[in-house]
Amino acid sequence: MTKARALWTIAPGVAELRTETLPARAPDQVLARMLASGISRGTERLVLAGKVPENQWGVMRCPLQAGDFPFPVKYGYSGVARVIEGPADLQGRRVFCLHPHQDVFLAPASMCIAIPDAVPDTRAVLGANMETALNILWDAEPLAGERALVIGAGVVGLLVAYLLARIPAMTVTIIDPDPSRRAIAEHFGVAFAAPEAAPGDQELIIHASANPAGLRQALHCAAFEARIIEASWFGAQDVALPLGEAFHSRRLRLISSQVGAVAPAMRGRRSFGERMAQALGLLADPALEALIGPATSFDDLPQAMPSLLNPAPGMPAPLCPLVTYGA
Repeated sequence: MTKARALWTIAPGVAELRTETLPARAPDQVLARMLASGISRGTERLVLAGKVPENQWGVMRCPLQAGDFPFPVKYGYSGVARVIEGPADLQGRRVFCLHPHQDVFLAPASMCIAIPDAVPDTRAVLGANMETALNILWDAEPLAGERALVIGAGVVGLLVAYLLARIPAMTVTIIDPDPSRRAIAEHFGVAFAAPEAAPGDQELIIHASANPAGLRQALHCAAFEARIIEASWFGAQDVALPLGEAFHSRRLRLISSQVGAVAPAMRGRRSFGERMAQALGLLADPALEALIGPATSFDDLPQAMPSLLNPAPGMPAPLCPLVTYGA
């Protein structure tokens, strides 16, 4: 009988660690011990506050979630673990799994993707974010030499900018109202600007701010026949757009991107597992360590979660808070 502890959100702004007994492992499962997990601030803030729209409960459900929205619910999808028991090809290996914050867990072996040796636990927690960024690029189909603008310097926006900056002759700018994001952008070789200083005549625009104003700005900054990739998720919120101005005369294209399906450019050529494996391989660059932290012990997570997701006024917002699980 294996005991496990997991983080449960039980009321608005309130979380606790609950102990459970895991069932016997099935042949197609792994038993794994968590090494680290990442907190997806945007999504998990909605979960902690109990503000996941009822008509989105099915969409927002993560693969190995327990409980139901709004409460109580066990949520999360950025787990890095070592396999204790499982198929021979995974035995003893570090894997990435879309599992909530939990110290020991069972998961389908098919959902556990081996982590390259060159990627430490800390960066591996970015696996889901990098998979999203990679899928966005597949949707965007960037061309060498294009002028590209990323709106929103959260984790996904910064990872998209990081990838775009490695395409030959690509000019990449990221905009965000938080000036503290400038150092990370420049660390990635990306130009940074405040929203009011955003460049115009951009041929490829990725919108990742989750703010309707950012999408309206994307339309304003777009060049003739530009592609605008909408990578934000607005839930049940209505978004008003100025589609009666230059949207048609400039022949703009507005393209949605969502990681739940492999982008058309690679569909049938990459499976979900292969996409995740490629994303994990992209995390070998030590420069990406700049996105991680602060680190919080799993034991302290219930008390720390509210301030990690909603920092006090004047305090910088972390990008990807890290949860550590000890030996």
